[in-house]
Amino acid sequence: MKPQDIQDLRELIEFLKQYQVAEFDLDRGDLKIRLKFNQPETAAPAGLSDLARLLASAPQPAAHAAVHHAAPVTAASAASAPAAAPEEALHVVKSPIVGTFYGSPSPGAAPFVSPGDRVEKGQVICIVEAMKLMNEIEADASGEVVKCLVSNGQPIEFGQPLFSIRQN
Repeated sequence: MKPQDIQDLRELIEFLKQYQVAEFDLDRGDLKIRLKFNQPETAAPAGLSDLARLLASAPQPAAHAAVHHAAPVTAASAASAPAAAPEEALHVVKSPIVGTFYGSPSPGAAPFVSPGDRVEKGQVICIVEAMKLMNEIEADASGEVVKCLVSNGQPIEFGQPLFSIRQN
């Protein structure tokens, strides 16, 4: 990345934070950027510190001076991380395949599950579309759905966390 690209990326991150955008994807030729910010009740700056660390380790000497400007973001992120409440031990349902996440059986229909719902092992909790096939994803544990970790229509990867469940 050129120094101007790093500066543009830094400005983009600040813009997304200012308007509380949860996710952003950019695909420009061979450059692909995906930014996903955690919800405010969790440690949102942690993702930014990881990004700042990656930018700081960029091997380009010309970008070195521009990256030093990102150091306060890393320091601020590290300072706020301990302030976040530790997450209780939750079971995480992960995607068994790559595809597109859908939380309901059809557009406009009620979601399979919502936070606060009780699920049983083997219950269908979402659909992942892969190669035009709709694959029903089942809960691999019983308990209460605490949080849906992805949004409807979002592309997902193999092993990506989809739901957190508080087991009984």
